[in-house]
Amino acid sequence: MTLTAAGTNIRPLAPGQRARLLVADIDGGAPRLVYETTDSALEAPNWTPDGRWLVFNQDGLLLRIAAEAPDDGPGSAAGSRAGAGPRPEVIDTGGITDANNDHVLSPDGGTLYLSAGDGHIHAVPLAGGPARRVTNERRPGPFRHFLHGVSPDGRTLAYVGVEPYGGDEWGYRNIFTLPAGGGPDTRLTDSPAPADGPEFSPDGEWIYFNSEHGATAPGHAQIFRMRPDGSGLTRLTSDERVNWFPHLSPDGRHVLYISFPPGTEGHPADRDVVLRLMDPDGAGRRDILAFPGGQGSLNVNSWAPDSRRFAYVDYPTS
Repeated sequence: MTLTAAGTNIRPLAPGQRARLLVADIDGGAPRLVYETTDSALEAPNWTPDGRWLVFNQDGLLLRIAAEAPDDGPGSAAGSRAGAGPRPEVIDTGGITDANNDHVLSPDGGTLYLSAGDGHIHAVPLAGGPARRVTNERRPGPFRHFLHGVSPDGRTLAYVGVEPYGGDEWGYRNIFTLPAGGGPDTRLTDSPAPADGPEFSPDGEWIYFNSEHGATAPGHAQIFRMRPDGSGLTRLTSDERVNWFPHLSPDGRHVLYISFPPGTEGHPADRDVVLRLMDPDGAGRRDILAFPGGQGSLNVNSWAPDSRRFAYVDYPTS
């Protein structure tokens, strides 16, 4: 299937702005351009476990493109543009056209879990097919589920549950787990300090996430980890920047995360951001890349199976 205009969750780009899907190496060097467009924002790449595809969202649709799409050399601006070279393929998500940038793949690569505009998490075959709602109806009041992680055995999903708080429908953001096959939710955090981005370590021993727990200023998120039962809460970063979305490499040796400028609230688009790498215990932090990005750049795990490369999206205006 080729890209169509059937999506219903469209994030427009500014005049002259581009969305570029790129692949970088942890050892440095110029990133490789995979695909770019000026139509609307690309967001949140996943790398399939077999190394063949990059999966991302655009306009409320989930798409895939060959991970090794050719370009004209390292760092080339030619690469694969809209209208030239390999084109993304739309994944049949069973009629869901308002997916957002919270989607992950099962460890065997056969299932794509996604968050949709109805506030629920759904499962669809990566090859395409009917959607199955995973999450439960919760009452009273609105409750939204935003998926971020799946356990190494594929049995458990980790998500952010958003509930009303203080008159704000988005005011209470905590971390939950849920059986991937359906079943009761388990609340892991219960705090007005917003949390986001929960992701399992490859050994299943930890859930990494970002939180404003202990912050002295609004929005000052840092990276934490805890056991899958909510015990053992440990803060891993403590600096002036605002740190989001920790992603564990498949070999468990690296944590990649996105860092926003001091004073940022939330994870907005169109900021000068930095991608940082650290050890699983928070040691050895170093900057990898700096670029115009933010929302959509690194929302979900985008590590390659080799644990050396990762995908991300930037949004330059020049």
